Amino acid sequence: MIPWQLLDSAPVPGGAETLRLYRRGAEFSIRVDGDELMNSRVHGSEDALAELACARLARLPSPRVLIGGLGMGYTAAAALSRLNAQAEVVVAELLPAVVAWNRGVLAGLAGNPLDDGRVSLRVIDVAIILKTEQQGYDAILLDVDNGPEGLTRSGNDWLYTRGGLIAARAALKPSGILAIWSATSDPAFSKLLRQAGFTVEEVAARARGRKGGSRHMIWLAQRE
Repeated sequence: MIPWQLLDSAPVPGGAETLRLYRRGAEFSIRVDGDELMNSRVHGSEDALAELACARLARLPSPRVLIGGLGMGYTAAAALSRLNAQAEVVVAELLPAVVAWNRGVLAGLAGNPLDDGRVSLRVIDVAIILKTEQQGYDAILLDVDNGPEGLTRSGNDWLYTRGGLIAARAALKPSGILAIWSATSDPAFSKLLRQAGFTVEEVAARARGRKGGSRHMIWLAQRE
């Protein structure tokens, strides 16, 4: 078996953890201190996050979408594939290293979504955008950390609190969609979404898409 090769690493802001990029043949893996966050062979549920949310925007003439978390670019690519030519996709990524990886060795995995003219990349914590922009987005897609039960950064926890969800709601246009990816289901979080003023649909998505794999959770929360 081909061994994993460490390509690069970067510290996680606000914590003692380190994010590492590995390669094994044509397969890539991003891990934090031994825990795998994403793998280039397993992105079916990330695709579903964008496809399910953006399908609801099909009738809008110029939809505006915010994606929190660049990852390996699959969520952004899936969103672009579902949006029209007048759409705007804002991608917020906190770590400059992740951006560099997506412009470098990972660029071709998802078809170079950062080169799409509809994409605006912001190297910033998505929480800052949610706290400062009001009713600016038709959809917000959050694929940050591992969902409500995060692994990498305690600062991400705010996104999944009542305060964070209320801020996300305020950043959405009326009837806008907040779509959230999680490695696991969480009934308490579903309840919290409803308390924050959303109608909620829970969708299970397979890690490998039609090929199966682990079951992940996607919340599709519509602003009331």
